[in-house]
Amino acid sequence: MSTLVIVESPTKARTISNYLPSGYRVQASMGHIRDLPASAEEIPPAHKDKSWANLGVDVDNDFDPLYVVPKTKSKVVKELKEALKGASELILATDEDREGESISWHLLQVLNPKIPTKRMVFHEITKEAIQAALKNCRSIDENLVHAQETRRILDRLYGYTLSPLLWKKISKGLSAGRVQSVAVRLLVQRERERRAFKTANYWDLKATLEKDKNQFDSKLVTLNGQKVANGSDFDADTGRLIPGRQVTLLDQATAAALKERIEDKIWRVSHTEEKPTTRKPSPPFTTSTLQQEANRKLGISARDTMRIAQNLYEQGYITYMRTDSVHLSDQAITAARNCVEQMYGKNYLSPQPRQYTTKSKGAQEAHEAIRPAGSSFRLPRETGLSGLEFALYDLIWKRTVASQMAD
Repeated sequence: MSTLVIVESPTKARTISNYLPSGYRVQASMGHIRDLPASAEEIPPAHKDKSWANLGVDVDNDFDPLYVVPKTKSKVVKELKEALKGASELILATDEDREGESISWHLLQVLNPKIPTKRMVFHEITKEAIQAALKNCRSIDENLVHAQETRRILDRLYGYTLSPLLWKKISKGLSAGRVQSVAVRLLVQRERERRAFKTANYWDLKATLEKDKNQFDSKLVTLNGQKVANGSDFDADTGRLIPGRQVTLLDQATAAALKERIEDKIWRVSHTEEKPTTRKPSPPFTTSTLQQEANRKLGISARDTMRIAQNLYEQGYITYMRTDSVHLSDQAITAARNCVEQMYGKNYLSPQPRQYTTKSKGAQEAHEAIRPAGSSFRLPRETGLSGLEFALYDLIWKRTVASQMAD
């Protein structure tokens, strides 16, 4: 008899199997095996006459969801049930976020195992992490399941009612769920603000100056001891100066006259100020900051970034890539500091370990920031990666190591 371990993808299954003891068999569920009906033909005959059937959510009975196994997943379910027959223990090792918890819960409901079942979670696929996770299995977290279920139901209630409007007004195939519908609302509000905006004209003066063949720009800030008006001094709704602002408003004629008066004069620097500035390293990546930086530096979309990051995670190169936490474990901080000291020297290392905190009140601190996996970070050139996978790992490695460097 053996232990059956179920994960979401074949790639993850192959990686995990390298770190599990003999007698463990790993299979993939290929994502969700059960969901709300995707079309009318998936609705069971017993529910087809219900008024809410097309939604797949019983709006008259506490929004009870109707789950079905799609035809495309029937073969997967059959294979998992066959594998379960020869197992003495079942371990559900899907991702440790809401979606992963939900997949494990659905597997439990559909497979209905008669053998001991555990839930195993980890945020990186390394030998140490997998072995530690095996020793600390838990049961399904019903709160996470309910959270995912609520999001799915909201998607269905909004998406199935709003999407047809998009098809009619814009283009077929578009969807508006719990996120897109709110985003559209924000765009509409912003557009109304734009239309309500009143334009205003103001003038200013700028000069390009030169001293000893060094050029620098200068801008007129005050005139006769009073600040010259700029864009921030106007009311966006009226186009007039904000009441109470003590500023001088220049028109075209006044600005042109000023230009003529000062154009041929000798300019003098009356005094200079020097202020020290300190640049601290940026915190490690969260999902959103990784997407932004990958788009800025590598020119790839958020969708492609997450697809590549998913591959890197499943192959054991990085930690879990869906997180809004900038926290690093002690293990990660030590690994990053070792990299800095070995590659650049102690002068480039921050005097004390840097631990970052997430400013957002709603942030989930369950995961670490996105970082290279393991207790010692593989150098990008040592990974054997290529193309965009190499480029994204390189980006994550640099950001993590830099987070422990000196100001």
